[in-house]
Amino acid sequence: MKIILSPAKKMNIDVDTLEPNGLPVFLEQTEEIAAWLQEKMPQELKKLWGCNEAIAGQNVKRLREMNLRKNLTPAILSYEGIAYQYMAPAVFEDGHLTYVQEHLRILSGFYGVLKPMDGVTPYRLEMQAKAKIGEYKDLYDFWGSRLYREVRDVDGVIINLASKEYSKCIEKYLTEQDTYITCTFGEMVNGKLVQKGTYAKMARGEMVRFMAEKKIEEPQEMKLFDRLGYVYRDDLSCETEYVFERK
Repeated sequence: MKIILSPAKKMNIDVDTLEPNGLPVFLEQTEEIAAWLQEKMPQELKKLWGCNEAIAGQNVKRLREMNLRKNLTPAILSYEGIAYQYMAPAVFEDGHLTYVQEHLRILSGFYGVLKPMDGVTPYRLEMQAKAKIGEYKDLYDFWGSRLYREVRDVDGVIINLASKEYSKCIEKYLTEQDTYITCTFGEMVNGKLVQKGTYAKMARGEMVRFMAEKKIEEPQEMKLFDRLGYVYRDDLSCETEYVFERK
């Protein structure tokens, strides 16, 4: 069983808490993307990133000084988004890190697929960015089926905790032999289940922590998730979607 999760835009450097364990599996492709980015002018990068001057300036500097093999931070500690704050990997107890290293995979426009302890450096590049690298029309085309093949293990079970921007990298290549389950976290508004971005991100991170703490190996066990006010709704769920309602 593998769990897929989106990355976060905000990243930091932490070379003290934990040592990275290995390099990303698609580092050769990452080097190709980095070289393509480094050829761009600052204003081109600002447009590609869709950000303000301050963020663009910070990331242009990072790009110019980038070293993909030294002074790296474990991916799970480098990302600072809401999901990672609620996962709180810096305070994992014994065995939790082992669990996520085995089961969790972080999807990335820049790195492709990351194990939690892979060493990374801060970057900015969303999967949906209009990056025409070589003969490829965008990053979905660049990565192709590689990400799916990397996250699929022998049992074919994939738990989707990623946003649509990233999960579509996997969904396009699913086969009948796969068991693909999307977790939906929402609340009732006028009789309809509505997902709210911030709460959904919180729940995704909390779900990873829950699964690590409970050492979950079967999808059915996820239905017991009851954190942040969420409860499993069997009547709204199906084999391919587990729905959790926030009361």
